[in-house]
Amino acid sequence: MKTVTMRVDDSIYNMIKLAAEGQKRNLSNFIEFATMQYLTSSQFVDNDEMQEILDDKELVQNLMNGLDDLKNGDYKIV
Repeated sequence: MKTVTMRVDDSIYNMIKLAAEGQKRNLSNFIEFATMQYLTSSQFVDNDEMQEILDDKELVQNLMNGLDDLKNGDYKIV
């Protein structure tokens, strides 16, 4: 476990505190919970969105070409 110190405006603190109380969590636990919720919902796509991506044949081909370029070293970091 790590300890994190952060500064927040009073109005934001009050919002976080109210949300934590509403979920019957302490402040620290709520911040950890809310952070995990945000990270998992924003970093992953749902099944419908993934299907939409996979149905876009041009996009999939471009991604595969980019992966091939990466494997072959045919890229330049700019």
